[in-house]
Formats: sequence, C-alpha cells, structure tokens
Amino acid sequence: MAEPAPWWKSAVVYQVYPRSFADSDGDGVGDLEGIRRHLDHLQWLGVDALWLSPFFRSPMADFGYDVADYCDVDPIFGTLEDFGRLVQEAHSRNLKVLIDWVPNHTSDQHPWFVASRSSRDDPKRDWYVWVDGTPDRPPNNWKAAFSQTEPAWTWDEATGQWYLHLFLAEQPDLNWRNPEVVAAMHDTLRFWLHRGVDGFRMDVIHALAKHPDLPDVDDPWLDTGRLDEPATHELIRGFRRLLDSYPGDRVSVGEVFILSTAKVAEYYGDDDELHLAFNFPPLFAPWDAAKWRKRVDRVAEEFEPRDAWPTWVLSNHDNPRHRTRYGGSEARARAAAVLLLTLRGTPFLYEGEELGLEDADVPKARQVDPGGRDGTRAPIPWDASPGHGWPGDPWLPWPPEPDVRNVESERANPASILHLYRRLLTARRASPALQLGAWRAIESPHGVLAYERAVDGDNGDRRVVVVNFTDQPHVVDLSGNWTVEVASDGAGEGEPYAGSIGADQAVLLSR
Repeated sequence: MAEPAPWWKSAVVYQVYPRSFADSDGDGVGDLEGIRRHLDHLQWLGVDALWLSPFFRSPMADFGYDVADYCDVDPIFGTLEDFGRLVQEAHSRNLKVLIDWVPNHTSDQHPWFVASRSSRDDPKRDWYVWVDGTPDRPPNNWKAAFSQTEPAWTWDEATGQWYLHLFLAEQPDLNWRNPEVVAAMHDTLRFWLHRGVDGFRMDVIHALAKHPDLPDVDDPWLDTGRLDEPATHELIRGFRRLLDSYPGDRVSVGEVFILSTAKVAEYYGDDDELHLAFNFPPLFAPWDAAKWRKRVDRVAEEFEPRDAWPTWVLSNHDNPRHRTRYGGSEARARAAAVLLLTLRGTPFLYEGEELGLEDADVPKARQVDPGGRDGTRAPIPWDASPGHGWPGDPWLPWPPEPDVRNVESERANPASILHLYRRLLTARRASPALQLGAWRAIESPHGVLAYERAVDGDNGDRRVVVVNFTDQPHVVDLSGNWTVEVASDGAGEGEPYAGSIGADQAVLLSR
C-alpha cells in the first residue's frame, strides 16, 4: 500500500504579515493575539496552514527580517506565551503553523554581531564575513538589495575591516562556513520545532554560502556567481535531515530568488533538500495565457523528473498585489484565483487576496519600508466601521475601498470574491484530482488556458479548468458532459457547461 502524501502537498498555505493582519492592543501594529482572535476566519475560508512572517525580536530596520534574537518574540507582537496559545488554537482547528526563518543574516544588534564587531580577536569574529582592505575601496562590486547602487559592504572603522551585508548595513551576513554558526542556527530551528511549529519558510535560502573568492560579477545583485551553490546545497541537506528527524512531516519552504525554474528545481536535490521552493517567474509573468502556459510547462519540465512538488503564488509581502499588477480588474483577480487554486502544486495565498485588495496609496510622509513595499503591506480591514476592526490607527494607510472590501461586508455578500475563494477551497479539498492529480493541457483558443486535473484510473476523479485571459468571450469545446462547479463570476454554477467562456472569466468543471 502506498504511503499517504505528506500534508503539505495537498495544503493551501495562507501568509500572514503580522504587522498588518490584526491589532489586539490598540498600538496600530498587528500582533500574535490579533492573529489568534481571527483564526476562525482562516478556518471558515478553508485554508490548511498559515505562514507567519517574522515576529522575532528586532530593531525593525527591515521590519523583522533583521533578527536580534531568533528565540524570542518582539514585544510589539506579544510574548512566547502568546505564540504558544496561537499554535495550540491553530492546531485545534486543524491549521498547521509555519514561521519565517531568516538564516542569511542577523541584525547588527544581535549579540552575536555585537561580539563579532567588538574585536578581531573575539571568539565570534568569524561568525560573520569580514574582509581586509582599505576604507576607500570595497572588496568587490557586489551591491546591496533595495538601493542596488550601494555596496554590499560596510567599513568598520574600529577594527579596520569590511563586513558583508547582501541587504541593509544593519543586516550583516552570517558566515555559514563556520561550523559554530551552523550548530547555533540548527538550535534556533529546534527551539521552534519543540514549540510545535510545522515548518519554516526559509528566507533567501540560496544565498547562504558565498563564493570563496568573492569575485566581481556581471550583475552585482542577481548574479549567482556570487554564491557557492555546492556548499549551500550541503547546508540545506543538513536542514532537511534535522526537520525529517521530527514527527509530523515538518516542511521546509525555500525562498530561492533565482529567476530560473531550472535552477530552482536543483534546490529540491534528490528529495534530500527543500520540501518546497518558491518559483518566482510565474509571479512576475503578465496576465497572458501564452506566458502562463510557458511557465506551467517549464515547471513540469524541470520539476517532474525530480519528483519535486511545485508551489504557486500570485502575491506576497515583497511584491505588488496581483490585482494591482493585472490592471486593477476584479474580474481578472477572480480568474487568477481559479488559476492559482487549481494548478498542480501547493498554492500560497497572501493575506487580503481573498478580499480582492489592491495596493494602498501610501503618501511619501508615511512610507517606512527600505524596499518601497509599503503599499502591499497595508492593514487588513475587518469591518465597515471607521476603524475597520482595528482599535487604534494602523501603522500604514488602508488599502482602497475598505468600507466595502472588508471581511464582514464581503462575508455578508454571497457574490463577493471572498465567497469565491471559499467555494474554490471547498472544491479543492473535496477533489483528489485538484489536490494531487496530474495536469494535462487541453487545446483552446488563443488567449485561453484550459487544462485537466485527474487521478489515475478510468473511474478516477477528474476536473477541467478553463481560464480566459482576454476581454472577449471564447468558444471552448470539450468532449463529454461537464457541470460548472465554480465560476469566477458565479455565473452558471451547478448548471451544464455550455461550451463557451466569458470575458475575463474562469470556470472549474466537474462531472
């Protein structure tokens, strides 16, 4: 008898950006208790897991991705006890909990770096990447993220060396060639595993080991020539062994920010590295059927020979929301939801997608993020009251239309995009084909993507999906008799499929 598939293969994961999800204490910043109080929303929606962006102690130069203590909760988000209650109550609702782990760098206020910076002779000096040189010339041409013009190096006057930071100067890179760093970071994983987390989203996981020669590169930010990939793959295998030693199919999800699906596939190894890896080319693809077909085909070509399981994502905390990217059209956002939740792989939803949110217009005076990502991180409106369910003024402005695009109002409207997401998630959970079945393209007109999801056997579960990427209706003939199970606009659900697809419409068909 075949082993059952691990939970994360059939799951839908919901990303929570804690600062912007729900505020329980009126300080304008979302917190762990706010998340706990809204677990019923996630359960009602029908997702299977939540991924929490960083909530660790941090000076917030990069809003939590600059970690000052991997094993504690920043007071702005609550306490370790709050985290324990959140995990316990999530698990009681059959919701798994993933947390963000930031292994490439720490905050410059982490005690490890404070010690490392104190003296060339400090025992932790080699826990970070220090290089000799002169203050007038960085060691190479590598650039830091966000500005992409500033060097990825900062001169430390007191000790007369440069230190490396692929991101802000306040985020020095750890030296993963040091076994003490490896052991210490493994301990941070164990800390949270012992507290019941079901897995980790691993930040910029591909960048851990740098090329030993620190060479100049053609593209000082994206060029993988900066990296020592064999060493990084060995480090990831160590993480995998650690997670696999725990019960319950603990999962690793890697942020592999390499815009090559073939390279991303390598980070699955021989089923001995990442369990899942984000593949970003689809996220950056325009709303175009041919471009999306190419992206789906590339995933099949590169992942299936490795028996690697894909991920799919349309929005996250680092990029404009997909409705904004697709021109602001709710119809397109609805069709995209059907696409996302019916492809072969594990879908990731970003908080507020289910409300059809667009990016907020954040005035310059209120912009705080070093990477210019404030708009996509706007707070979630929970109701139509002036405060939209937040007891204090939130840290960022509201997204557009919070009076109608809020959880309470959309839940009361069966025609809302929120109910579309719920119907899709209900259909997905009831269909083995949508959860784990194979994907096969179906011939369709230009501008339309049609495909079948099916499990083995003549009597196996089968679904067909038709997505119209254009603003014109199309005839799409299908063999056999099909029923509209879910339509992006709700039209014709429960009725026989009539052989055509409306403008900017997508349908999930069953029989």
